[in-house]
Amino acid sequence: DAPRVAVVGGGVAGLAAATALAERGTRVTLYEREDDLGGRLRGWPECLSDGSTVTMSRGFHAFFRQYYNLRGLLRRVDGSLGMLTPLEDYPLWHGEGLRDSFRSLPRTPPWNAAAFVASSAAFGVRDLPRMRPRAALSLLDVRVPEVYARFDGVSAAAYLDAIGFPPAARHLAFEVFSRSFFADPRHFSAAELLLMFHIYFLGSSEGLLFDVPRQPFPRAMWQPLAAYLTGHGTRVRVSTSVDSVCPRPGGGLTVTSGGAAEEVDAAVLALDTDGLRDLVCRSPELGDADWRSRVGQLRAAPPFLVSRLWLDRPVAADRPGFLGTSGYGRLDNVSVLNRWEDEAADWAARTGGSVLELHAYAVSGDADHACVQRELLERLHQVYPETRQARVVDARHEWRADCPLFEVGGFTRRPGVRTPHPRVMLAGDLVRTDLPVALMERAATTGFQAANALLEEWGVRGQTLWTVPRTGRSAVLRAAAAWA
Repeated sequence: DAPRVAVVGGGVAGLAAATALAERGTRVTLYEREDDLGGRLRGWPECLSDGSTVTMSRGFHAFFRQYYNLRGLLRRVDGSLGMLTPLEDYPLWHGEGLRDSFRSLPRTPPWNAAAFVASSAAFGVRDLPRMRPRAALSLLDVRVPEVYARFDGVSAAAYLDAIGFPPAARHLAFEVFSRSFFADPRHFSAAELLLMFHIYFLGSSEGLLFDVPRQPFPRAMWQPLAAYLTGHGTRVRVSTSVDSVCPRPGGGLTVTSGGAAEEVDAAVLALDTDGLRDLVCRSPELGDADWRSRVGQLRAAPPFLVSRLWLDRPVAADRPGFLGTSGYGRLDNVSVLNRWEDEAADWAARTGGSVLELHAYAVSGDADHACVQRELLERLHQVYPETRQARVVDARHEWRADCPLFEVGGFTRRPGVRTPHPRVMLAGDLVRTDLPVALMERAATTGFQAANALLEEWGVRGQTLWTVPRTGRSAVLRAAAAWA
C-alpha cells in the first residue's frame, strides 16, 4: 500500500512537499488552519465602504527569477508562468534625494555588481577612499554553508561598518535586503546578508528584476494548485488545526485534529515559528530533548505593517509599480497595485482612483499602531506629493509578527529538514538548509527536500532541485576573496 503522509501547513513549503509526495503516489492529507491555502501569501475577501468586494492579503511579494524551485512548483498549474508579469524596474529612493535603479544593469556577474557601484549615486568619489576594500572582498566568493561559519556570529550592521560603506549605499544597496527579512540590521546575521548578495548579484545572472502576480494570490496560484493536488488524490483540509503529532509504538504517527485522529506513516511540519513551537509543545513525545530545545528557542522577527489604501484619484503616470525606500522614517516600500494586478486595475478604472500599498518592517513591538499608520501615510505624501490631495476611500491595515528571525549566531541552533524521528520532516523559510536559497525560495526548496527525504526512505526518486552555485562564479574573484 502507498504510505500515508500528513503535511501540516498549507503555505509555500507545505504545498511544495504535498505536491512532490502526491505526484509520486503517496496518500497525502494537507492540513491548514486558515480558511485558504497560501500561508503568508494567502488572500481573503473584504468589502470596501463603496460596496466593492476585493481580495486583501499580507502584502506585496517579489517573485525573483532566481526562485527556480518556487517557479517550478507554479509551473504545475501553468507551464508558461502566465500568472506572473514582469515589473520594468526595481527603483530605490533615499530620503536625501539619491536614486538608484536595476533596470539597465548587465546581468552577467561580476559586471552587474561593478555597473551598480559605478552608476549608483550612493557611491560618491569621496566615499571610496574611506572604504576598506580588503574587508569587502569577502563578498566576492560567498560559499554555502561555509559563510555561516565565518559570518553568522556578526551582525549585518557590524559587517557593513567593518567595510566602511557610505551610509547612503548601506541603506540602498544592503539594508534593503536585511529589512526584506523583517529584521533590524543590528540584529540580523551578516551571513544571511552575504547570502542575499550572492543570490542576487555575483551568484546568478538573472539580476534583481522580478515578476509579480497578475491576479490576487488565491486566483493566480493557490486555487489552481489545490485543484491540482486534489486531482492527485490529496485530501485538502482547510480551517483545520492540528493539535498534536505523536509517534506510535509500532511505528508511524497519530495526527490529532479537533478530537479526530488519523494514523499516518510520516509527517511534514511546514509551520511558521509560533505554530511549530506550539505544535511541538503539544506533542511531548516528538523528538529528543536537544531538538525540542532548539525548536523552543526559535524567535519571530519584529512586527511589520502592510497598509493598503484605496484613493479617489490616480498617482502620477510615471510612478513605478514598486518602489523601495530608505530614509523616509518607517516607510520601506510603496506599491501601486493597479499597475499590475487585475482586480486593483478594475477598481481604479471604475472609480478613477488608485490602489497603493505601504510597508513598514521591523517595527518596535511597543509602537502605537495608529501612529505608525499615520506616519506611513505622511511619508507617502512626501514620496508621491500628488497623493496629498487624494481622499482615502478605504484602508486596510495588517499587523503581523510571524516571520522567522535570522538572528546573529542563530544558524547552528536552527533545526534542519530532518528531525530525530526518521519519518517526521520540517519545511519552511525558518528551516536550516545548506543550499543558497532565501525567503519564499527557501520555503519551496525545504518543502521539496522534506518530501525527498521521505521518498528516499521508500526507494522513490524525488524532486530535482536547482539553485544558484554554492560558490562564487568567477575564478578571479574567488582568488581575490581567498587572498583577503
